[in-house]
Amino acid sequence: MSDVEVADFLHEQRTLICATIGRDGAPHVMPLWFVVRDGDIWAWTYASSQKVRNLERDPRATLTLEDGETYEELRGVMFATEAEIERDPDFVAALGLAVYERYIDGELPAQVRASIAKQAPKRVAIRFVEQNRASWDHRKLAAAP
Repeated sequence: MSDVEVADFLHEQRTLICATIGRDGAPHVMPLWFVVRDGDIWAWTYASSQKVRNLERDPRATLTLEDGETYEELRGVMFATEAEIERDPDFVAALGLAVYERYIDGELPAQVRASIAKQAPKRVAIRFVEQNRASWDHRKLAAAP
C-alpha cells in the first residue's frame, strides 16, 4: 500500500493488535484502541499492564491491522516500532479523550469525560514510532493483468 492508502486504512480500522516481548522472550499480543497524531500511532492503557511492563524493559513493539474475509479481500499493515511512554497525567487525559472521541459518535457524555480524567493518573500514553512497515492488499491481485 502507498503511504496515502496506509493512512486511509488506519483511519478506517478500529482495533490494532500490539505485540510486545515478554520477560521470557515470548510474544505478548493484545488489542488496543488508537489514534493517529502527526502520522504516529498513539494508544492509552493502564500503567500497570503487562504490555507497559514489557515496553519499559524493551521498547520494541509490532503493530498489526488487517481486514478482509476472503483471500482476495485481505489487506493489512504491520509496523515495527519503538514505543515511547508518556506519563504526564494531563497529556494522558487529553489522549484518552482523543481515543474516546474517535470511537464514540457525537459529543462525549460528561460522565465519560469525568471517567477519563479520573483514570488518567493510573494510565499512560504510548507513542509507537515507526521503524519500518510491511503492507499487503490482495484486492490489487485481482486487478493485475
